[in-house]
Amino acid sequence: MKGTKNRAVYKKEPVSSFKELLKRVDEKFPNNVAYKYKKDPTSKEPEYIEKTFHKYVEDVKALSTSLLELGFEKEHIAVIGNNRYEWCVTYMAVTTGNMVIVPIDKALPENEIENLITRSKAKIVFFDKKYNDVMLKLKNSNNNNVNTLISMDDENIEGMEKYSELLKNGYNLLGNGSNKYDNVEINPENMSILLFTSGTTSAPKGVMLSQKNICSNLSDFSSWLKIYTNDVLLSFLPIHHTFECTITFLYGMYSGATVAFCDGLKYIQKNMQEYKVSILVAVPLVLETMYKKIQKGIKDQGKEELIKKVTKISNFLLKFHIDLRRKFFKQILNNFGGNLRLVLYGAAPMNKETIIAFNNMGIDLVQGYGATETSPVISAETDKEKRPGSVGIVFDDLEVKIDNPNEEGVGEILVRGPSVMKGYYENEEQTKKAFVDGFYKTGDFGYLDKDEFLYVTGRKKDIIVLRNGKNVYPEEIEILINKIPYVKESLVYQREQNVTDTMLCAKIVYDEDEIKKAYGDMDEKNYKEEIWKEIKKINEKLPAFKHIKKIDITTKDFEKTTTQKVKRYKELEKIK
Repeated sequence: MKGTKNRAVYKKEPVSSFKELLKRVDEKFPNNVAYKYKKDPTSKEPEYIEKTFHKYVEDVKALSTSLLELGFEKEHIAVIGNNRYEWCVTYMAVTTGNMVIVPIDKALPENEIENLITRSKAKIVFFDKKYNDVMLKLKNSNNNNVNTLISMDDENIEGMEKYSELLKNGYNLLGNGSNKYDNVEINPENMSILLFTSGTTSAPKGVMLSQKNICSNLSDFSSWLKIYTNDVLLSFLPIHHTFECTITFLYGMYSGATVAFCDGLKYIQKNMQEYKVSILVAVPLVLETMYKKIQKGIKDQGKEELIKKVTKISNFLLKFHIDLRRKFFKQILNNFGGNLRLVLYGAAPMNKETIIAFNNMGIDLVQGYGATETSPVISAETDKEKRPGSVGIVFDDLEVKIDNPNEEGVGEILVRGPSVMKGYYENEEQTKKAFVDGFYKTGDFGYLDKDEFLYVTGRKKDIIVLRNGKNVYPEEIEILINKIPYVKESLVYQREQNVTDTMLCAKIVYDEDEIKKAYGDMDEKNYKEEIWKEIKKINEKLPAFKHIKKIDITTKDFEKTTTQKVKRYKELEKIK
């Protein structure tokens, strides 16, 4: 169903292509700082680099001109590396020059990097120095199309081009009157981005996205949530992924805000303080970890009762539109730089208590939902309408319907609209399977409430169907298990007990240091007994058919995608 009324909070300012996006930012925010980062993050006295939007647009035009002069128009160009300025320039130079960008996951093993670049038919690759050996091997192989390697770190190695020299050459060409870039005609409907899925449930598929797909999503998002020109976003999720790419990189640009590049996951808190970060685009695992640290600090200082009292007072005052949250919780907020006001998150379910706790402190948590195939956002909470536990309201330009709903209204989420992909690259069979009557089948189960808030109950492939016909959504139980203070993560799965019953089991990853603090130094058998006591408490709150009957514990983290989603199929293979 499509929304019965317009839920937009702000007037939409649409853009139809990336060139139009660049024109917008160069006209509206030319002198705003677009990117901020350290020249050398390892230095004790780092030098901070700032790039304005005008400089960024100029660099994009110069690099694209250089690539066009080399005859690369319409070619597929891969990019792999850390979140960095050169990555952002490359992405836009390629796409606005009528070439196809192929962002590759930097965390993949060497054989998968080679496989995806080969499958993409990329002839040119931009990369960090970490991948020098992989790229030289690719170039010297006869199994792919790669013939040009471009080092974003300007490595002086035979067989590689330097990013800085390409950029310099582009500026020289422009200075000599080259108008190749301006004369390039782009059809926003054509594939411009070839992006491989993260493969949480199966082998990666090549998603074909157009500039129209992405720009439609940006326009929709602009009517839901406001990012201001004085906002600073910290870019730490892998930038190749559509969630980080569309929201932090592209919507940050669209809004005229500053993007600061994180030094690494270990330095998120430090970077938030030094860059005065006001917006995070995150995944639940990061937020749950932050919240557990906050809770631990409060407990260690013996301030649990005080925080409860202050929260009650603060929430009471909010009823009279008196907002003192940031003043009351200033000490906690200062740990994250003191400026954090908004967190946009998605990719997995999150504990409702965590959402409420952040909001109680004056940090606005906004949940969204989507998929690589939808560019990516399908729904999100707005600046006016929020409902913890839901994934927000479906964008006005999209249609969502629940396919074959059960008695509770739960069925597969289908979506149709301008941000939905063109299909899977060179895979007509998978493309046909992905659509029904023009609707993309998300593979997620969920429902819409009476106010048209969308709820996701779990992946279609992960749902456990018991012999009595009852459905169990493992993520719902995992959220409860993960609330145990010393539990890092969990995986709920089914194991056949006999021909008449299905047994629910849980594999639990625990934090060795934290469990020692709780119970002292014991062997794993005793730790398992203590964890089992907590599981029994959870079982008491659940209907009998959802009870966990068996647990296994470990200190080894689960395999994850770069957006920190557990690769369930990989973990289940290990169990079975």
